[in-house]
Amino acid sequence: MVDVRYREYKILLRADKFFAASQFQAFWEIAASIAEKNKVKVTTNKDGFHRLVREVLFYDTPNFDLYRNAFILRKRTFYEDGWPRNDHELTVKFRHTDLEKAAAADMSPRIIHGLTKIKFKEELLPLKDQLGGMRSLYSHNCVLTSPNIVLNQGLENIAQVFPPMANIDIHPQSSIHLVNNVAVEEIQVNAGSFDFGHGLAANATVAIWRNRASETSLIGEFAFQAKFKSYDAVHVKAKERADHFYRAVQMNAPDWVALGTTKTAMVYGIGNSGPQLEE
Repeated sequence: MVDVRYREYKILLRADKFFAASQFQAFWEIAASIAEKNKVKVTTNKDGFHRLVREVLFYDTPNFDLYRNAFILRKRTFYEDGWPRNDHELTVKFRHTDLEKAAAADMSPRIIHGLTKIKFKEELLPLKDQLGGMRSLYSHNCVLTSPNIVLNQGLENIAQVFPPMANIDIHPQSSIHLVNNVAVEEIQVNAGSFDFGHGLAANATVAIWRNRASETSLIGEFAFQAKFKSYDAVHVKAKERADHFYRAVQMNAPDWVALGTTKTAMVYGIGNSGPQLEE
């Protein structure tokens, strides 16, 4: 079975907290203080509050069949000095609460144009209805970086590249469109890192997602991700310290935390009840 190589802890943040650029640093200072109180070493990056801007687009069938079947199809465009880079990032995810089902999905693309990375990670999310808890989703990802990414084709074309999508019980020529016609502007800072000891360290980000059309903020996120060679090799005490810190952030900054959704679910739910997916 494919081994988990990443653990990514995510806490969604209330959009109304990001009323100014200074709020990225304001939250980071709160998180850093909580870390220090819990014996977690904190490093703030020299350029940690330089804001990176990306456009994020989700694609799916009109009935959200990909999302309903635990797939996410996302395109990111990175900007430098206001101009888009030539290369785009296409991410295809299969996410499931069952480790074995997530690991079994073969996310290797059959046609490769550009740089390809396969990532299998455990995503840690708060409980849906209360602070201080955590739950796991296992995410099997393929990330393609290429200047030639076309997504306004049928599901059949996408499934030729990613065969697991062919198992979705819909017509193979079902069309793929931009989800809810929403273009997300993602503003992110790579604020710093946390060291949990015993060789376990995690890079941390703070971000806000905005609807470009309406210029309204959708949701924020605090995340930190650790990478390792083997899940079994992660030291028990380091893992416990990371888990404890994750819970402590929720409990000690409750006025920042947004429960009951994810960034992707927020986009899918705009203007309608949204599909139901275990997230």
